[in-house]
Amino acid sequence: MTANRSFFAFYSRQPCHFSYLCGMKVTQDILFAQDAATALTEWLTQQQYDRLFVLTDETTGRLCLPMLHLDEAQPITIAAGDVNKSLESLSGVWQALSDGKATRKSMLINLGGGMVTDLGGFAAATFKRGIRFVNVPTTLLAQVDASVGGKTGINFNGLKNEVGTFQTAALVIISTSFLQTLDGPNLCSGYAEMLKHGLISDVDHWSQLMQFDLDHPDLPTLQQLVRRSIEVKEDIVRQDPHEAGIRKALNFGHTLGHALESLAMETGHPVLHGYAVAWGMIGELYESCVRKGFPQDKMRQTVSFIREHYGEMPLDCKQYDRILELMKHDKKNVGGQILCTLLSDIGQLHINEPLSKEDIFGMLDFLREG
Repeated sequence: MTANRSFFAFYSRQPCHFSYLCGMKVTQDILFAQDAATALTEWLTQQQYDRLFVLTDETTGRLCLPMLHLDEAQPITIAAGDVNKSLESLSGVWQALSDGKATRKSMLINLGGGMVTDLGGFAAATFKRGIRFVNVPTTLLAQVDASVGGKTGINFNGLKNEVGTFQTAALVIISTSFLQTLDGPNLCSGYAEMLKHGLISDVDHWSQLMQFDLDHPDLPTLQQLVRRSIEVKEDIVRQDPHEAGIRKALNFGHTLGHALESLAMETGHPVLHGYAVAWGMIGELYESCVRKGFPQDKMRQTVSFIREHYGEMPLDCKQYDRILELMKHDKKNVGGQILCTLLSDIGQLHINEPLSKEDIFGMLDFLREG
């Protein structure tokens, strides 16, 4: 375990300023609708396709599919839970599409949380070298993160999102009516990604998120926060669709968070994605204070909010080396160097910041001891 370091210790590097032009146009329609069924039906009447399929997990198949009235669609159901975001489930979706005589002119609707939209998008992007798909996210996490931005994939070899591709959906329908079915933990899980968007964008958005009553959520207010959160992500994705530069800002909290999530899964105590990201943000905010001078008052306020709503991940210093090994598999790494995004203030980004073993152990110390 490394010794605690002063918040006033930092490296004197110049902040990054981004002016990034993308040569590829990313087209993805996002539709905000109270009535998702009507919105989807009206959109489908304007499309050309030969066969329609709808992918759900067991939970969304039971609770959400009846709300869409998709009588013409052939249903495909996979088991619920992130542990089923797997090659086996993916193969099952491919098989169902093949058995249903899907062609390159067919369309797949992904109705569910991030697991369904990620896996379904990957299945659609690769079946027949690509068929069109629509994402109808039913969880807050999927609405603000997984369904937007074109990332698809599955977990593999014990690692989060290890295999996948970039492929934007033809349409994303955002309807907060689905959120009425969410329990508290799943609401918090999605809210962690929104909090991340606040930290990487501007103080006003961050302040609104910090003041929102997560214990007694007001859905109309939440819908406006969701819209703003999606705008933050879409603006970044538009500039950098393939994560060559500024899009790496969206990984704030994820370099450590993904490792914590993988560790939890590995030890038989899986956690929701947003909880791991929230804990990852604690560590990376600490490192931002140490390295970049992120304001301590804003860090403390954010950390207090996270600890209040997400609790703490039980960690033992004996697990540090394993977490380090898991972080070495992060897709953003270059030449074996673990890289992350840090902040010098809200909205002031520093991408591709290297993390040493000492840095990581210091982050874990702060996460455990605060």
